[in-house]
This record gives sequence, C-alpha cells and structure tokens, in this order.
Amino acid sequence: MALLEVHHLIKDFGGLRANDDISFSVEKGEIIGLIGPNGAGKTTLFNCISGLHPVTSGSIIFAGEDITGLKAHETAQRGMARTFQVYAASGDLTVEENVMVGCYMRTRSRAQAKHRAGELLNSLNIQDLSHYQVGELPVAAQKKVIMATALGLDPKLLLLDEVAAGLNPSEIEETIAVIKHVHHDLGITIILIEHVMALVMKISHRVVVLEYGKKIADGNPQSVSKDPLVIKAYLGERYVREHKEELG
Repeated sequence: MALLEVHHLIKDFGGLRANDDISFSVEKGEIIGLIGPNGAGKTTLFNCISGLHPVTSGSIIFAGEDITGLKAHETAQRGMARTFQVYAASGDLTVEENVMVGCYMRTRSRAQAKHRAGELLNSLNIQDLSHYQVGELPVAAQKKVIMATALGLDPKLLLLDEVAAGLNPSEIEETIAVIKHVHHDLGITIILIEHVMALVMKISHRVVVLEYGKKIADGNPQSVSKDPLVIKAYLGERYVREHKEELG
C-alpha cells in the first residue's frame, strides 16, 4: 500500500482550474520531486494534500485513510508536515522556541517539547543557534529552522516547498545533505517542490511534472529529463545539453 495516493484531484478557484485531474502515488521511503513552470499548480497541490485548501473533486488517501476534506491541523495530527515558500517561522521567537511550536503537536509538556527541539537542532546541526531570534539568521539557517519545526510534528511524510530557493551553490549542497539525512536517518518520506534542478535530480527517486495544472510526466529523473514534453514545458534544450552526462 502506498503511503500517499492522490486520485483525480481537481482544484478550481472560481473559473480557474489550478489542478486538473491529477493522480499519483508515493511509496513509503521515496523522495519525490515535484517540478514545473511557475503557475503550474505545484503549491496548490501541496495545499490540497495538506488540507489548507479543500479539493473541488477527487480523493486523497494517506496511510490507508481517506483524508479528503480534512483540515491542515488534522492532516498534521495524522503525520503529514510541510514547509512553505514564504518565510513562515516567527522572528519574534528564538530558534529553540520555533522548533518547540512544532513539537507541541505531539506533546503538551514544555519539558518534553524543549527536549525534542534540542534533539532536532542537534540532528540538523544548528544547536549553536538555539538562542538566536530566527529573524537574525541568514536565509540558509532560517530554512533549517523551518524544516526542524516541521520535523517536530514527527511526520511520516514531509512536504518541502522550495527549500533551496535563494541559496548559493555551497548552501544547496548542504541542503541536499540535510534532506538525505532526514530521509535516510530519520526515515521520513519526502515530496519536494523545487526549481533547483541540481537538487531535484540528485536526490529524487521519481519526478512528477506539472504544466498548466496537469500532470505531464511521472518517472525517474533520467527518463523525465529526456521526455520531449518536459523539455518543451520546463527544462529546455539548453539544460539537457549542459547536463547530459549527469542525466545519463
């Protein structure tokens, strides 16, 4: 049984169809890259899966349960966490306090939340930042804090929305290492929206591609990168030429 199944999902905003009959599944232990041009419907799909937006039609099955129509806090309680493109941690709180907010989904004990936050800060190697206010940190460190806060929910599935946006090449490599750690060492299944193809192609087991709200491809990175529809809609011939060796 797949950890996540999305069946014929449609999301309309008035006369605009943002997601158009999208179906795909995610097996436990996979890393799925979700790519496509701006406006393709990627973040809307995340919002529908996680319960921020109600779907117009279709169904979402998570860990064997139909979660279609559940609110975001209800999907979080069942083991789904997500990050956002827009900076979502509170600059008024310390790093430790931000991560504790996520931990409170699993415990009402301040001591337990503080202990778990400390474990996560150590795990992501940002324990030395625990008493800084988040707004004081550079972007790369802020993104780690946001990820640690999501991990405080103890998720089975983590939805990452553009965690590499705005990072330089060395920070992107560090982010790749963090995602691999979360996946391999913490045992968490991941779906990530990303425009940084160096990250997507290095760590994704499968890549799902959207264009104008429709799914146009679903396969391993090598096959997707050679798909004429994907090249035309998103990657471009230049990208494929310049990365021919690594794409195989």
